[in-house]
Amino acid sequence: MRGGNKDNHPASLHIALVTDAWEPQVNGVVHSLGHVCSILRARGDRITVIHPGLFRTVPCPTYAEIRLAVTTPRRVGRMIEDAAPDVVHVSTEGPLGRSARHHCRKVGRGFTTSYHTRFPEYVNARFPIPKAWLYRIVRRFHNDGLGCMVATASLRDELKARGFDNLMHWPRGVDADRFKPAKEKSCHFKRPIFLNVGRVAVEKNIEAFASLDVPGTKVVVGDGPALEQLKDAFPDVRFLGQKRGVELSRAYAEADVFVFPSLTDTFGNVLLEAMASGLPVAAYPVTGPKDVVLDPRAGVLDEDLQRAALAALELKAEDARAYALTYSWENSARIFRDNILQANGLAASP
Repeated sequence: MRGGNKDNHPASLHIALVTDAWEPQVNGVVHSLGHVCSILRARGDRITVIHPGLFRTVPCPTYAEIRLAVTTPRRVGRMIEDAAPDVVHVSTEGPLGRSARHHCRKVGRGFTTSYHTRFPEYVNARFPIPKAWLYRIVRRFHNDGLGCMVATASLRDELKARGFDNLMHWPRGVDADRFKPAKEKSCHFKRPIFLNVGRVAVEKNIEAFASLDVPGTKVVVGDGPALEQLKDAFPDVRFLGQKRGVELSRAYAEADVFVFPSLTDTFGNVLLEAMASGLPVAAYPVTGPKDVVLDPRAGVLDEDLQRAALAALELKAEDARAYALTYSWENSARIFRDNILQANGLAASP
């Protein structure tokens, strides 16, 4: 760590980031961490990422696309100490995250964490394990750190009620140059086009979207373990598979409304991508949407998802985009860094 300024913020920082979610995985965790790492490196910070690609891996049960590292706390600890970082951030609760936590506690090294995924709900949806047991494990994991970053105020309140300590706000951002409205919509699908983008898995509640009785065409962009089952169950829905880069941006821009049926997301980066693309959002009024879609001109939240989807058709694309532009990855990266500094006693409290 070199230099500093009058606010006691180090001019440069070396962060060891330990994460079980990293490329080539495609999800909100990887998306968020990738943007933040790029921005912080561009401003002069150094980030050493300890990720599954550095280890032998095995497929995650029920979700083979996700590879889990096979390792030990000793090996992960040695990688952390060899890197000699100023601070450690443990992003996930998987094998790497748990190994890093074990090592940091053993040697007395402080670390921060972030709560990206409703791990108890996701496991409970696949296996008959009580959520209360799972929350006890996850709470202990995060409370051992100096601070736990959460994306929204409602998630912070929910976790606080469950006994989580030292919660810090860390919002996300959107690349508004990449995700933007199309000058002309040329898609041949019957309009209006209702779109969902994300992981095709049981916890995403895509059945609620696929079951809607709405005019036009329902489109799902994404891949996951439930894809083939949903294709068979809903032949009227267009399942386009996973898309990246320009193809993904175009898929957003060609649609008319973005429908987000998930009841378990902690934020929902796709909400910002959709609004930046000029798509009003239709979603349930739950954690994630109710924190992100705060302007009624940008989306409709309703316990009746069909009613929300039809009402969102009446909203204006320019209003949705204008609201999305209030979010930026630069601000997200700044807050992430400030949280780490404050938790480690390296920055003056605001």
